[in-house]
Amino acid sequence: MELILKNIYDRLFKVFGPQHWWPAETPFEVIVGAVLTQNTNWGNVEKALSNLKERQCLSFRAIHALAHAPLASLIKPAGYFNVKAKRLKNLINFIFENYDGSLQKMARDPWDSLRQKLLGVNGIGPETADSILLYAFDKPVFVVDAYTKRVLYRHNIVAQETDYHAIQDVFMRHLDHDSKMFNEYHALLVRLGKDYCKPSPLCEQCPLNDLNYSLVNKCCHCHKALFRKTERIAFKRSTDFLKGDVKRGSLQRNRPRYLCSGCLSGVRERIHGD
Repeated sequence: MELILKNIYDRLFKVFGPQHWWPAETPFEVIVGAVLTQNTNWGNVEKALSNLKERQCLSFRAIHALAHAPLASLIKPAGYFNVKAKRLKNLINFIFENYDGSLQKMARDPWDSLRQKLLGVNGIGPETADSILLYAFDKPVFVVDAYTKRVLYRHNIVAQETDYHAIQDVFMRHLDHDSKMFNEYHALLVRLGKDYCKPSPLCEQCPLNDLNYSLVNKCCHCHKALFRKTERIAFKRSTDFLKGDVKRGSLQRNRPRYLCSGCLSGVRERIHGD
């Protein structure tokens, strides 16, 4: 697994180069951005941060002093602004109550202890907490997001139902705990997910297209990778209908067998033509 993960990292870094992520000017901006980026893209977060800067509200004391309504109005471009305003206030209050509003004091906590405290703040989940730890405090914690899971699942490194912490453990157990490398690795996976490993993937152009770690779901006839549920057509008697094109022995028993829509059309033509 270590070699697989390093191979992916080396390939992506060679293709994309350094990503210079997180795009924030200060650790506090990272903390605010980590909350605002929940369920939205970074472009919307930048608009919300710009609003806070223009009103001179991008500071601990300013946000702490703001009432809910004006704060929600300023971060409106990030979406779910009422929910995020409440979560942001919860986080700011937590930092004031536990660290007197000092990021320096906060950074002195061991990362695992600080992580548990952050997860105790209402509205702060694993991805947000880990983003704060890695990008604001340079703690060696790997951040997992939807892009990470999608890439690993499609290369059969994790199962589709694998949860956040199990995916994180893949990286934490097999790679050196290097915060700079974790930072770059996560950013590279995000870049891959945005450019190639989309919901409708561009596999032929993907930088990892020759690093196929035996995908779970393939067409049992043409062996095309089937990523989307809408592409997967279970065909229990596929060996009978394909009439020798797929040998019985090549199909594993007790596993789902799928045909892509193209091969299914060909099978139907043969059936109706007989």
